[in-house]
Amino acid sequence: MAIKCIKGLRLWRNSSSEINDEIFKGYRTGNSERMNNEIVAAYDFLNSNNKNFNVIVWYKSNTNEGNRGGANLGNLRKENFIMRVARSVNLCINIQASNAYLEFLLGTNFKILFEFVKEMPKHPNMPPVDDVISWFSCVFFTWIVLQLIPVILTHLVDEKQQNIQIMMKMHGLGDGPYLMISYIFFLVLSSPYMLLFWASCLCLDLGSFRAHDYSLQFVFFSLYINLQISFSFLAARMFSKVRTTSVVAYLIILGTGLVGKFYLEDKVVDPSFPRNLVTVMELYPGLALYRLFFEFSKKAREARLSHSSGMSWGDLNDRSNGMKEVLIIMVAEWSIFLFVSYCLDNKSSLSCFRRKPKPSSQSTSLEDFDRLEKADVAQERKKVEELLVRPDKSYSIVCNNLRKVYPGKDGNPRKVAVDELSLALARGECFGMLGPNGAGKSTFIKMMIGLTRPSAGTAFVDGLNIQTDMKRVYTSMGVCPQHDLLWELLTAREHLLFYGRLKNLKGSALNRAVEESLSSVNLLNGGVADKQSGKYSGGMKRRLSVAISLIGDPKVVYMDEPSTGLDPASRNELWKVVMRAKKERAILLTTHSMDEAEHLCDRLGIFVDGRLQCIGNAKQLKARYGGFYVFTITTSSDNEQEIERLVRRISPNANKTYHLSGTQKFELPKNEVKIADVFEVVEVAKSNFIVQAWGIADTTLEDVFIKVACGAEAFNVI
Repeated sequence: MAIKCIKGLRLWRNSSSEINDEIFKGYRTGNSERMNNEIVAAYDFLNSNNKNFNVIVWYKSNTNEGNRGGANLGNLRKENFIMRVARSVNLCINIQASNAYLEFLLGTNFKILFEFVKEMPKHPNMPPVDDVISWFSCVFFTWIVLQLIPVILTHLVDEKQQNIQIMMKMHGLGDGPYLMISYIFFLVLSSPYMLLFWASCLCLDLGSFRAHDYSLQFVFFSLYINLQISFSFLAARMFSKVRTTSVVAYLIILGTGLVGKFYLEDKVVDPSFPRNLVTVMELYPGLALYRLFFEFSKKAREARLSHSSGMSWGDLNDRSNGMKEVLIIMVAEWSIFLFVSYCLDNKSSLSCFRRKPKPSSQSTSLEDFDRLEKADVAQERKKVEELLVRPDKSYSIVCNNLRKVYPGKDGNPRKVAVDELSLALARGECFGMLGPNGAGKSTFIKMMIGLTRPSAGTAFVDGLNIQTDMKRVYTSMGVCPQHDLLWELLTAREHLLFYGRLKNLKGSALNRAVEESLSSVNLLNGGVADKQSGKYSGGMKRRLSVAISLIGDPKVVYMDEPSTGLDPASRNELWKVVMRAKKERAILLTTHSMDEAEHLCDRLGIFVDGRLQCIGNAKQLKARYGGFYVFTITTSSDNEQEIERLVRRISPNANKTYHLSGTQKFELPKNEVKIADVFEVVEVAKSNFIVQAWGIADTTLEDVFIKVACGAEAFNVI
């Protein structure tokens, strides 16, 4: 094989450092083309003479190009790799130098023959294991740390979905303490997780962690877990269901790692990409975390290749790594996210952004209501107007033209849930609100307890306006919601201890109040009080909710269908509790049980389509809307007309309300008939045909409710 030596230029350089700079001129930033110089090698014969052959050779045996044998190594292209071709060039250079020396010493007839060159067997020149780990590490480390986000988000959204947060708020827990307690809980949860992750990486001797200043890593990781918690508080407001939150959170985790690996990382190392846009991307905490791991990994590889130390505090001043910007972003966003989350939860702190309630454009004057409303409802409105002019501390609740309108969706008309409600409740009074489903009872209670804001009007609780002083109202209010809001892992005793402390009960007073509450709702015996509420039956949960609403001596108590799901014995016990409790406070109660309403309530109001149709005690309502006897008689079908004829003879205005297979029911006005007349009709009927059964009863509260509700609905339709 004919070998031709590479032709060289006879150039003089003053020092070896100049030669070294000339050869390495194109490495990284040596020239504008960012290419390696065409000078492959140089050699120096200064120390060679007739007796000694001594040559110094310079050649470049590494490259920063990313192709070896045409293989594209992707993101590894920015690394230094040994170039095997240069070793063959090294051999050629040495042969050339040797031949030049022989020609100088012995003449042109003496040369070294180059037969062939072959490398010794060796392992494939693959990237070191550490390089492979570092290439994947940023994604995996990011995914591991971000696993805390779904845990925090689902917990926060679950409390919001179950209304547990507002339940605690209604019993006196402020927004600031709630945020602080939750924050400390998640910090205690996150800190061991992050420490375990960091310690595991150090024990595995991963260069991305072991090479750098430990104090620097501790500060960055501590800042990030705090930022992650505050970010979760803010992000939780975007979700309302736990299942959706969990799915979206894990998709965000997956996307963060992929975007960081295949987009952010390329933009960071691309000098043509604007640095400001990289900073904007890092405003998302997940990408800021990825940049943190990327810079740690990059610095660790450089430290290994150059046998130097890893990242330290002094490297924050190096703008090429962006660590200073990441640190500033973490500190700033941590404070901003916490502040915004607190302000959104505590809307009163942003009073300048709150809309002041506007008077309803459809509200009518007091005289118009007098003409449209029943006399009892109009009288209640007048009482409210007087209390607004001359407040009376004996009245715990005063509602003035309270109105709630829900906007229509998909072309549907808007829904008036509560329409100009005026109501006054005195201390020591239990007021029962009756009405069909969808009448607006629960909406009214939600406005009173702060779950929703009125569209117009307002209400006062112990002289405090629910529009502006709801935080102070919570301290003197108890609520038994329509659906039980309990922690399934806490026992009944723990629930009452927690809510008792919120009502400022301490020491022996707290323990005594808890024991009395458990005993009053029959949850004290048999170890039931120390059983987790998640194992309770529906009735037991209901009794616990009632006990929670009464603990701490609240001045106003709202009970939304408290006896739902209770057996007769437990219901009677509950009635006794309510009867004892109402002596010192005002109780507003909704129910579908007429027996419960008649037994517990001092006054009743029937609510239909958002409006109060009538108000008064049970006797007054039955006298006003139920001035009739209910006469029921069962005969054969052939005698139905004869029965109706006899009934019409004693009561011309009798109203037949029921007729089926010989059984008839009549409403007999009390001013037209006497009970003796009914007995006479029955005796006449018995003498002519067989009377299978008969009965007469006074008007019940259920009859009044049906009559008022049906009449109001018919009027609204007309």
